[in-house]
Amino acid sequence: MLVSWHGHACVSIQFDFYIVVFDPHDGASIGLKKPAVKADLVLVSHGHFDHNAVHVVSKRGTRVFEMHYGETMVDNVKIIGLKTYHDKQRGRRRGENAVYIVEVKGVKIAHLGDLGEIPSPDILGKLRGVNLLIIPVGGTFTIEPSEAWSIVEITNPVNVLPIHYWVPGITLPLKPVEEFLKLVKGYEVVKLDTNSFELERYEKKVIVPKPP
Repeated sequence: MLVSWHGHACVSIQFDFYIVVFDPHDGASIGLKKPAVKADLVLVSHGHFDHNAVHVVSKRGTRVFEMHYGETMVDNVKIIGLKTYHDKQRGRRRGENAVYIVEVKGVKIAHLGDLGEIPSPDILGKLRGVNLLIIPVGGTFTIEPSEAWSIVEITNPVNVLPIHYWVPGITLPLKPVEEFLKLVKGYEVVKLDTNSFELERYEKKVIVPKPP
């Protein structure tokens, strides 16, 4: 399974020529390159501009789910959407946030969107042991690096992909990924020279792709 980070919170997974994209941005609005991918399925965690640029990654026949809660099967892909919040005031400041767990061929990938709180024990339990936990670590609009690491410790995923942090050019006031990486214990940090990787090659790794 090919995983690609397209900057900010936009991640794609590809298997058998089928592509799922999470939280697309349009590039220019946040100072980054536009995602260079076209999706069969788009999953949007919430309606903010830097996560819902569906038109950028769509093609004829693309299916889109925005803030979708519950369990659904789409093209042999199992999707579980879990309601969380973009802040610590149960959404009163920034609204709701959909955490997605995607399962295909026995592989589970969780994308936490713009999670702004430590989720309930029930949701943390559903995240436990996923093959890849895609988690925001840059703070300001989401959980802080220390909170992100505490979620990793609780859920014990096979691998971790940090997202939603400061990179050169981005116009949002986020912390750099190093603030999260310095907390890592029990995982090896792997910094890549590309923005894509084959998930099956990694175990107990925090994977940091090169910005696209």
